[in-house]
Amino acid sequence: MTEIVAVDIGGTHARFAIARVQGGRVAHLDDEITLKTAEHASFQTAWEDFGRRLGRALPPAAAIAIAGPIQGEVLKLTNNPWVIRPSLIPSKLGAERYSLVNDFGAIAHAVAQLDDDRFTHLCGPEVPLPANGVVSIVGPGTGLGVAQLLRRDGQYHVIETEGGHIDYAPLDTLEDQILAHLRKHFRRVSVERIVSGQGVPNIYEALASIENRPIQIRDDKELWTAAMEGKDSLAAAAFDRFCLSLGAVAGDIALAQGAAGVVIAGGLGQRLLKHLPRSGFRDRFIAKGRFERRMDDMPVKLITHPQPGLFGAAAAFAAEHGE
Repeated sequence: MTEIVAVDIGGTHARFAIARVQGGRVAHLDDEITLKTAEHASFQTAWEDFGRRLGRALPPAAAIAIAGPIQGEVLKLTNNPWVIRPSLIPSKLGAERYSLVNDFGAIAHAVAQLDDDRFTHLCGPEVPLPANGVVSIVGPGTGLGVAQLLRRDGQYHVIETEGGHIDYAPLDTLEDQILAHLRKHFRRVSVERIVSGQGVPNIYEALASIENRPIQIRDDKELWTAAMEGKDSLAAAAFDRFCLSLGAVAGDIALAQGAAGVVIAGGLGQRLLKHLPRSGFRDRFIAKGRFERRMDDMPVKLITHPQPGLFGAAAAFAAEHGE
């Protein structure tokens, strides 16, 4: 069994944990330690802080998931001033072996290796995710992550994508008006403008404009809370439209990828758990014309592991190094 440091670096927080991998899979993930990126000058100083908090020497192996592309000699993170130079990881961190993976690629690795009880059923047949075929993974968070997991004969492959940046397609007259409003602010409106953390604020502002009403809530966190708790009717309407759009987008991604199952993940996933089954998510997910029956026969799950990014980073290391 090999011990490694698993890291999940986002825009605001960097999460660290010790993981143990064996036989190409994650055997155990310790409790995480979360550090604020704004309080650390670099990834190296955060790594050292984790070691001090742990009170022990860190193992010489690392699994690192980052919010951003992982190609090139210098990696720049999304919404985070840190830069990572992969060639310097062994000397800077003392990690003789390491794996780098995009943060949503890590989620896909987690989906591949987690047990069935780490997923909650949303719609479609209440059966496990397929052992063979494609699983589409869609994750609203700061942005909209999209990945593809291909399972075949006991093996799996993760394909990272930028599916969150495809064009937004309105499906009724109200969404036509929402799109027209957003076009005044964005040269191009991608699905990420609607189905992500910025989605409810964007929709809320559009609805306020349509109704010629003043914007009452300007703080995004306060707006999300009011929307999900139904404390403000316009915010609640924006949240309803968010859930509809998430269903439509998840269905589009599944069709495009030839999926046999879908997983909803992302930073907002856990917050949506109680709401999606009661929303119009399913109706929009299956509303694909001649493919409606196929969509309705597809299991749709929500991942419930508390730290899928850390687990997935460790899984990516185990798969790459065969540990």
